Amino acid sequence: MVQLVGILNVTPDSFSDGGEFLNPVAAIKQAEHLFNDGASLVDIGAESTRPNAEVLSDELEWARLEPILTDLIPRYPSKISLDTYHPATIRKAWKIGPVIINDVTGFNNPDMTKTVALLQATVIVSHFPNGMTIQQAHKAIPVTSVEQVKDDLLARAKELENAGLSRDQIILDPGIGFGKTPEVNELLLSFASLVPQYKVMIGYSRKRFLGENRMELATNLEAGKIAVESGAAYLRVHDVAGHNLLA
Repeated sequence: MVQLVGILNVTPDSFSDGGEFLNPVAAIKQAEHLFNDGASLVDIGAESTRPNAEVLSDELEWARLEPILTDLIPRYPSKISLDTYHPATIRKAWKIGPVIINDVTGFNNPDMTKTVALLQATVIVSHFPNGMTIQQAHKAIPVTSVEQVKDDLLARAKELENAGLSRDQIILDPGIGFGKTPEVNELLLSFASLVPQYKVMIGYSRKRFLGENRMELATNLEAGKIAVESGAAYLRVHDVAGHNLLA
């Protein structure tokens, strides 16, 4: 059965809900709402990944996250996913309690790999252009091959296993919407069928490749159905309640 991962953006500039949950009280209430709606995990990020978004230092990222994580991690053990590419943020969060680490930059930073291996964290590994920042990736020549995404992710997973993580601790995310053509993004909805040896998370929610109706639930459910039928273990979505039909 697929598990739903609720998205919580603690940002002023995310494309879908920027500014709504920047206040810690609002963010905590939204996390509770997502869990009550049926989320198995809530993925919390303090930096928007949209084009031209503000780039955060780890200090500013932690300032946004600390009051939220201090409340949520003890109340929802092993159910908080932290969307970050800063090793310092991971170490600070881990002092509160274990979290799942979702690195949208695909563990391109060797210090990230060392940190999660030392902590024996469960990780979500996104496909991302090697050596680029998030903003550079938006301007890169798009990937036109699903096989390239597969090969790159399997190579990164192998690096994490060599560092000391088990296969069960690794969740692959094909990085839909990051440096791919719309055609490849659509094909990647079925990515789980290509890597049955790993758990896969698919994050398509409200992204541009879905077309002009991308904010509508029906459009998102169509994408989610493809992902589920292909064997995805997790769907990362904004509308958890609406996606309970697929869970």
